Amino acid sequence: MDDYTTDDVSQLIKRIGAFLSARISEILNAEDLRSVWALVALVVTIIFTWKLLLAPSGPPRSQPKRQGQTPSSQPNANLLPSGIEDSTQTVVDEFFQPVKPTLGQIVRQRLNDGRKVTCRLLGIILEESTPEELQNQATVRSSVLEVLLEMTKFCDLYLMETVLDDESEKRVLTALENAGIFTSGGLIKDKVLFCSKEIGRTSFVRQLEPDWHIDSNHEISSQLARFIKCQLYISPLKTERIASNVFSSSSLEHFFGV
Repeated sequence: MDDYTTDDVSQLIKRIGAFLSARISEILNAEDLRSVWALVALVVTIIFTWKLLLAPSGPPRSQPKRQGQTPSSQPNANLLPSGIEDSTQTVVDEFFQPVKPTLGQIVRQRLNDGRKVTCRLLGIILEESTPEELQNQATVRSSVLEVLLEMTKFCDLYLMETVLDDESEKRVLTALENAGIFTSGGLIKDKVLFCSKEIGRTSFVRQLEPDWHIDSNHEISSQLARFIKCQLYISPLKTERIASNVFSSSSLEHFFGV
């Protein structure tokens, strides 16, 4: 063991720690708990193996005491070099640190793995809150963009809205396209649906039979509560729960903890 320096061992332990951290991330994504415990056993084995290898193989040689030297001032031969000890502790600390879930994992968890989702645009995806405003402009909310893109990767997502004219429809599609939703995510223009009356949105949802519907209209959420498995009602004001299967949040991104 004399051929190995403290720096060599420290670098090796750090590389092992990096490998284990990457492997843990892969395992957690696969939700394989047996593999996690196997890695725990592996890292513990590695740590104890290094300690055994670095411990002195024979009894310490007796050294004459220097005058004035107290027993407590003599080096402890059983201790690891400080650099290796620190590296080992760092690996252990990093290994047992809780792994923060990704936004994609949070989206799947909050939606309870629901694959088909329908969502209103006004007041949820767009800054505008009325069809009249869409006659002048359409703006995608920057704060919701990250969540929306994750939803398009995981869900069969349909967006829908009531518009008063064809120009409003074009403005909405252009705003979504400029935000990169059609290129970065899995959404296509054919899954953005428009109707001339609010009741049309109710019909869309019932025909599509999604796992989740997201809306900001209290009346529509109430009407759909009997037909849709789960709903998310978006409202800046706290209101009484519409039904046991209807959740509420101040915004879509807030519901996913963003």
